[in-house]
Amino acid sequence: MEKYLYLWLAYLSWMKLTTRGHYSVKALLDLSLQPGYGPTSVKAIARRQDLPAPYLEKLLIEMRRAGIVQSIRGAQGGYQLAREPVQISLGQILEAVGETIEPLPRQTPDAAQAEDWVTFTLWRRLHQKLKEALYSISLADLYYDARSWQAAQGEETSFVV
Repeated sequence: MEKYLYLWLAYLSWMKLTTRGHYSVKALLDLSLQPGYGPTSVKAIARRQDLPAPYLEKLLIEMRRAGIVQSIRGAQGGYQLAREPVQISLGQILEAVGETIEPLPRQTPDAAQAEDWVTFTLWRRLHQKLKEALYSISLADLYYDARSWQAAQGEETSFVV
């Protein structure tokens, strides 16, 4: 699953995703693997995913504010998904941590140049399709895609993202 996640992250880096987006997706995939989607500590997620715990804590707080995760107090507490993985989209995750999905800076084409308008329209349409795709891909989709990829590779099932 780890190799598959790297492929996703490589694709997402084309969109100029920062570490925030990468870490957020990894953390939520990790939470989606918890039995019954139960809570897990920041330290446990950070250890399994090789992420810095203080930075991860900040991201989880942002995702809690967006209603993607919830925090549970107590010895058996931690963070857990606030909704089923099928109800959490990649776009929502990225938006929650302040990622932009704008592929190019906003610019107005030269009105005298038809090529500028064609290029501008093309990029605007591609951006819209990309945005639609990000909001249509759920956390559950990523999980099942990763499991299918593992099976195709003949790998044992691993719950490390």
